Amino acid sequence: MTYKQLVLGATLVGLPFLSFGQSKYAATITAADLEKHLRILAADDMEGRETGQAGQRKAAEYIANQFAAEKLKPIVKTDDGKLVYQQPFTLYKKNWGDFYVSAGGKRFDYLKDFVVNGLLYQPTETTIESVFVGYGISEATYDDYAGRDVKGKAVVMLEGEPKTTGDKLVISGTSEASKWGGPNGWRAKSLLAKEKGAAQVFIISAESPEAFKQVLSQRGALQGRFNRLTLKPSAENVGSMGVFLVSSETAATLLNTTAATLAQTTTQLAQSATPVSSSLAGRVSVKADRVEEKAQSSNVLGFIEGTDKKDEVLIISAHYDHIGVSADGQVNNGANDDGSGTVSVIEIAQAFAKAKAEGKGPRRSILFLTASGEEKGLLGSQYYADMSPVIPLDKTVADLNIDMVGRVDDLHKGKSDNYIYVIGSDKLSSDLHKISEAANEKNTKMELDYKYNDAKDPERIYYRSDHYNFAKHQIPIIFYFNGLHGDYHKPTDDVEKIDFKLAERSARLVFYTAWEIANRDERLVVDSNKQ
Repeated sequence: MTYKQLVLGATLVGLPFLSFGQSKYAATITAADLEKHLRILAADDMEGRETGQAGQRKAAEYIANQFAAEKLKPIVKTDDGKLVYQQPFTLYKKNWGDFYVSAGGKRFDYLKDFVVNGLLYQPTETTIESVFVGYGISEATYDDYAGRDVKGKAVVMLEGEPKTTGDKLVISGTSEASKWGGPNGWRAKSLLAKEKGAAQVFIISAESPEAFKQVLSQRGALQGRFNRLTLKPSAENVGSMGVFLVSSETAATLLNTTAATLAQTTTQLAQSATPVSSSLAGRVSVKADRVEEKAQSSNVLGFIEGTDKKDEVLIISAHYDHIGVSADGQVNNGANDDGSGTVSVIEIAQAFAKAKAEGKGPRRSILFLTASGEEKGLLGSQYYADMSPVIPLDKTVADLNIDMVGRVDDLHKGKSDNYIYVIGSDKLSSDLHKISEAANEKNTKMELDYKYNDAKDPERIYYRSDHYNFAKHQIPIIFYFNGLHGDYHKPTDDVEKIDFKLAERSARLVFYTAWEIANRDERLVVDSNKQ
């Protein structure tokens, strides 16, 4: 019996197309094969697969070679007309050029004397007045800005917030920090200073000199991580405000006073429940030049052409990048995030390729998309969906995205190792949700957990992986996810902790769902918008 006869026979007797052949190909997705691929992609020599770095490029080559071995078609066209597996794109990163602060004849340098947050850009040296504003707080009962005009000035303030003699905090009246203290105090103070018209903000570190040096060292080691990658060159905003963290010794120079005098003023503030008037002021010069660098990255795409509905395309995706090497030299191997999803895509591609080789290929085409730049802000999938879709988006019927499917999370530990979080299946298409549940009920019988599908869930997982760049274009999606764990974004996310049988079941569920989407008579309906 030919494949066409098999399909026709199924239709005549009223059986769903997915009843024929799929189990044979799903069985080729095995824990052993997933482990074989993952031990390569999550090895130390991949250097954490950080976007734009050598390890990411090495991983891309490996994935492309796997697609080629399974005879998937390359579909990315180069400038000279050649078809390749990798879709290159350029990323832009801002680094500091000449960056310093000077006052009182002394020069202070970035990462040696201070660190900074904010979109600061001052390409030429600019000199402004500096003023001390206590803790930089403005409340009805405690206002450091009362009667003061700081517009166009550099405000210098203490970190934290004042306490009473009973060691309670002045603003809250309890031991609980107000918005001016704690981890978000910087933000509250800098936003207020900006509202007041301040040009720059200098916050005096409450750490000891030794601890402050450690802060400088840690920030220096992580400097690259604080420079955001973007898909387009960024426009500069000359004069943007920076929020500097400085030592008390540096702050004294900025205010044209001595460390002893500043310490005396600080002590008075600490012992008073009301702001202490201070006339400390000086002049400070800032130069903060920025230089833009380019980084090259790529998505890896493999294509299986469909039969009678080949112009419609299903995407099966995962991101293969991770976060690279830690400041202390430890490799973040990203075995679960998202090595597990990447090797699942490779195995699912192999299963469909085998079906096609045996004359049972999908009716709709399938694009296997492994994206980079996810850890930098979903950049690879954004490039594909927003800037350079190889397949027109109006021909794309759905995206099934796989991210972190090899670990049992804390919510299921000791309860179940046969579950998967299904996210987004009902957001845009009632068809897709029904197919997902039917595929699981008939084949894998996993527990489908919809916790993270709740729009009110505080983790907002729906918006945090590559599927979202398709969903925002009204393309139905499912995001498959096994949840967060203690090794998330740490060097301890290693292959040895992967549950490959769980990963096998999850990948097979994606395969069965994809098989039905690719082979059903009707394209998925887009009939809702629950995003």
